[in-house]
Amino acid sequence: MVLEATMICIDNSEWMRNGDYSPTRFQAQVDAVNLICGAKTQSNPENTVGVLTMGGKGVRVLVTPTSDLGKILACMHGLEIGGEMNLTAGIQIAQLALKHRQNKNQQQRIIVFAGGPVKYEKKTLEAIGRKLKKNSVSLDVVDFGEDEDGKSEKLEALVAAVNNNGSSHIVHVPPGPNALSDVLISTPIFTGDGDGGSGFAAAAAAAAAGGMSGYDFGVDPNIDPELALALRVSMEEERARQEAAAKKAAEDASKQEKGEEQASSSHDTTMAEAVSNSAVAADEKRHDLTDDESALLEQALAMSMDEARSGGGTAADADMSDATTDDKELAFALQMSVQENEKDSSTQSDVSKVLEDQSFVSSVLNSLPGVDPNDPSVKDLLASLQGQSSEQKKSEDNQENKGDK
Repeated sequence: MVLEATMICIDNSEWMRNGDYSPTRFQAQVDAVNLICGAKTQSNPENTVGVLTMGGKGVRVLVTPTSDLGKILACMHGLEIGGEMNLTAGIQIAQLALKHRQNKNQQQRIIVFAGGPVKYEKKTLEAIGRKLKKNSVSLDVVDFGEDEDGKSEKLEALVAAVNNNGSSHIVHVPPGPNALSDVLISTPIFTGDGDGGSGFAAAAAAAAAGGMSGYDFGVDPNIDPELALALRVSMEEERARQEAAAKKAAEDASKQEKGEEQASSSHDTTMAEAVSNSAVAADEKRHDLTDDESALLEQALAMSMDEARSGGGTAADADMSDATTDDKELAFALQMSVQENEKDSSTQSDVSKVLEDQSFVSSVLNSLPGVDPNDPSVKDLLASLQGQSSEQKKSEDNQENKGDK
């Protein structure tokens, strides 16, 4: 197995927007780069791969040579397309990155994807090629896309200047139905030098040719059992992760639905309780008002009937009882006035009885000094008093008769 440090130069110029390679030139190039990075890192655990871009605002190193395949694949997401491809600057910066590799025992290789036009002269490219050969750097070129101003001839001259005993290669990929990565699988750029390269490359090439379609993941366990086991374990872990994520999502959705149902039911219960409480309070208030009104009405009727039966005395008693609860002094005054009225009424009744007895009146008048019972003025006074007493007696009899009715 070859121990290599590889730098891959990506063309992200404006010409990569064309769709003559499926789905676009840039996406086809990214797929091919991913495949090559996998083959390089699988062929030897100590192999390293770095990536840089040659278009846009200038040459930019995305990742220095590393054996972390995830880091290599992640660096190519979200790349901007624009500008022109700077081929010479990209190759020189890639050579500088390989010069500073950590493991000096690694062989140096640069892989260039050239999809846009090449603006440099053939002599300039040959000079760069001779410099790479002097520093023991191999060069692979993938020529696709534009073919203007003798682009293919310039790239072939560059590879010829670098080539040392077949260590450098160039592949021309014309537009067509085949994907760029499918074409590169069967080339030395992917398989490497010697007897077919790594097991991963050989398995991928055989799978692309359709010779190993019966094996899982397109890998023959007899050729590379470790790769087959790693792919199987990776697939099982991914499947378990997806199942766990789906189960968790289903549980979260069910919990959310239950929470919404409980919240809605509690809200409905609260609303129903509030409505029932308000209705009960309204009914109680209405009943209280009705009871109060009926009690007041009954009290008024009872008071009116008592007044009709007992006359002013009962009313005076009621007034006195009410006043007793409010003011003791007022109640005492009312009581005294009632007693005086009773005394007056009893006195008047006694006087009327005395006036009715003519013999008693005559004896009383005779006993008085200076009073003549036969005097006309005295007789008129006695007659008037008797008349008032008789009228008062009639009125009392009439009131008693009305009360009995």
